[in-house]
Amino acid sequence: MTGRVILVGAGPGDPDLLTLRGARALSEADVVVFDRLAAPALLELAPASAERIYAGKEPGRAPMSQEAISAVLVERALLGRTVVRLKGGDPFVFGRGGEELLACVEAGVPVDVVPGVSSAFAAPAAAGIPVTHRDVARSVAVVTASSAHGDATDLSLVATATDTLVLLMAAGRLEETCATLVAAGRPADTPAAIVQWATTDDQRSVSGTLSSLPAYARGASVGPPATLVVGDVVRVAEAVATAVDPANAPSIPTTTARAAGPGSRGRAASA
Repeated sequence: MTGRVILVGAGPGDPDLLTLRGARALSEADVVVFDRLAAPALLELAPASAERIYAGKEPGRAPMSQEAISAVLVERALLGRTVVRLKGGDPFVFGRGGEELLACVEAGVPVDVVPGVSSAFAAPAAAGIPVTHRDVARSVAVVTASSAHGDATDLSLVATATDTLVLLMAAGRLEETCATLVAAGRPADTPAAIVQWATTDDQRSVSGTLSSLPAYARGASVGPPATLVVGDVVRVAEAVATAVDPANAPSIPTTTARAAGPGSRGRAASA
């Protein structure tokens, strides 16, 4: 009897942001194949008897190839097991969920998809940055800063196409990415922020402009996993940090930031 595969989005980091449907899938799992960015606490939702397989991808290192991961999903399902593929964020937003879906379908394995909260929107929100804001931003684009092979993405077509740009996997080439956006026509004084480990206890963010952010991020030792946000919406978080009475401040994790520097459109949020 053939089992099934359930592709589950684990959310941006905080285990509380897993969907109820995702939690139910984990409770039924015989096998859990999980990523590096899936909160370890989520594994506790699976039965103690469930097989747990780490398939995390880290910058410059991949313990399992994508082909091997897909093969494991299919193999375990053909043995009659319920296999949960637990992926950080949403499985269909730069998570290669589509590749795993196709592998299952081609092998005749039943497969379900449980969407997750994507870090593309959750990371900015957790830092107090709305990706859209009335009279400020009416459009947003989500882009990966790196291709599947680690090469830089051609950002020339999207650099000025939308009010807000959200770039995933940008921390490792932040200076190059910011410079590319400026060269493609985005003003150097455009507000920009980078949010690391969004929604977790380790969350911190640094804000500035496209020209100043790389130096500030280096000074704060910001690295992967992190989400880059570019656009005037960054100023909303800066305004909140400087104008709100601390006693009435919104529930946003503490951030670390630097002044935006000369020529900026605003100042970075304070801790």
